[in-house]
Amino acid sequence: MARASQPKDILARVQDLGEEALHKLAEAPGGAKLLEMANQSRTRLDEMQKRLRGLDVLEERVDALERKLDALTKQPPASKPAARKPAKKPAPKKPSA
Repeated sequence: MARASQPKDILARVQDLGEEALHKLAEAPGGAKLLEMANQSRTRLDEMQKRLRGLDVLEERVDALERKLDALTKQPPASKPAARKPAKKPAPKKPSA
């Protein structure tokens, strides 16, 4: 049991140290600016991820269209039936005189 609680204590200590470091960083000259930039970077990264997810949808549509195009180009051209010539009318008979 002592071992099970020990990792939690280590993780809790690391978390506490991280929080302390962030507070000290904010108090340092220029630290607030650094934290602000880090938060802006996170926001920009989130926006970029949203845009990239939108690109996935477009890529799927392009892939589907490419498959359709490949299928259409692989089909042999439909053969056209031979054009029929119109039937010739028999020449009118000349009356014998």
